[in-house]
Formats: sequence, C-alpha cells, structure tokens
Amino acid sequence: MKTVSKPQSFNHIFTRKGGSEPEATHYCPGCGHGVIHKLLAEVIDELGIRDRTILISPVGCSVFAYYYFDTGNVQAAHGRAPAVATGIKRARPDSIVISYQGDGDLAAIGGTNVLQAANRGENITVLFVNNAIYGMTGGQLAPTSLLGMKTTTTPRGRDYHDYGAPMKVAELLSGLDGVAYSARHSLTTPGNINKTKKAIKKALQYQMEGRGFSLVAVSYTHLRAHETYITIS
Repeated sequence: MKTVSKPQSFNHIFTRKGGSEPEATHYCPGCGHGVIHKLLAEVIDELGIRDRTILISPVGCSVFAYYYFDTGNVQAAHGRAPAVATGIKRARPDSIVISYQGDGDLAAIGGTNVLQAANRGENITVLFVNNAIYGMTGGQLAPTSLLGMKTTTTPRGRDYHDYGAPMKVAELLSGLDGVAYSARHSLTTPGNINKTKKAIKKALQYQMEGRGFSLVAVSYTHLRAHETYITIS
C-alpha cells in the first residue's frame, strides 16, 4: 500500500499563514493552485533541488505561495516576476528559479516581461496558472477568458468582435528562438494531472541542463494540450 504524504519541499504546517487552521491553505474550494503546488513540490523533491530552488511569487491568488513552499522565496511586483527571476538567475546561475504566475499577472500587466525574458532565452522556468479570469479582484475578464465566458465585466459573455480571442500563451511563446520548452496542460482529469506533472519536471530538467527558457501553462478548463520543445546539442 502506498503512503500518501506531503512532499518535503512543502511545509507541513503553514505557520506563516496564521489563523485557526494552520494546516489548510487560503485557496478557495476547487481551486487548482493546491494541486499545482503539490505537483511542483513533488517534482522539486524528485529532482533533489530544494536547496537550490528560488520561487518567485506573483501578485494574485498565489501571492502567498511563500506560506507553503520550504524553498527560497521572493515576492515580485505585479507582472514583474520574469524580470525578478532573470536577475536572480544571472546573479545565482546555480540556482533553480521558478516564476509562478497567474493569467492576469502574466498575460495582462506582465505580458511584455514574459515575452522579453522568453525572447532572450533566459534560463528560467515559468509556471503559468491559467484559470481564465481575474480571480483575486472580483472575476473580471482576463486575456485568456474563453469565448462566451461570463465575467463581471462581460455579463453577456466574451464576444470576439468586442474583446478578441483568448490569448494562447504557450503557442505564442513557442515561436521564439529563445524558448527551449513550451507546454500547455490541464487539471481536468487524473490523467491530465499526471501529464502536467511530467511537463513541470521536463521544464525544470531543461533549466538544470541550461537549455534556455521553459514554460508550462496549466489550465482548469478543457483546452487542447500543446507542447513544443527544441533540442540543443
């Protein structure tokens, strides 16, 4: 019988969070952040990189990621996590730097930041959590909101003629020469969760091998999986 336990890279008691439930996260029921946190922590353990890992927390629902990970943690301004990750990686090239961002943080205010980091081929890994909406600020339309999706700012649903199509970040970045690995997966089924973990592991392995920029986009919705990578000899 397999024993299920928290990864070593994940704090067992969240003392930084405080409150009456120190073993519970602050995320809403059904939120994918908890699953993604567990996958990331498991991969960090499996690769044996906990002492080298520096996680960049964004502005958004996962702004308090440092509550949970027993790794290095740095807080970045809204959308600026790739720039902060770039500085840390260049100053500490032996570290494993992970920029953990949501869709409002990465695809909206931080769009130029991630685009330029990817284009330069910065040897960092971006974990892009896409729930297709601004979750923390009241449920407004995000760049990745699906067509027809109702939000507080699009009560009749996202209309293509007014708001354009959802931004496909993984595909957009995969066309840049500096991108070594770009993938999109989801949490919609147990099988997809396993595929997501494998993608996160591959992205971090690419960083460990110095191949360049890597990104894994993880959605809560039924988006078709996408994967692009290059091999550098």
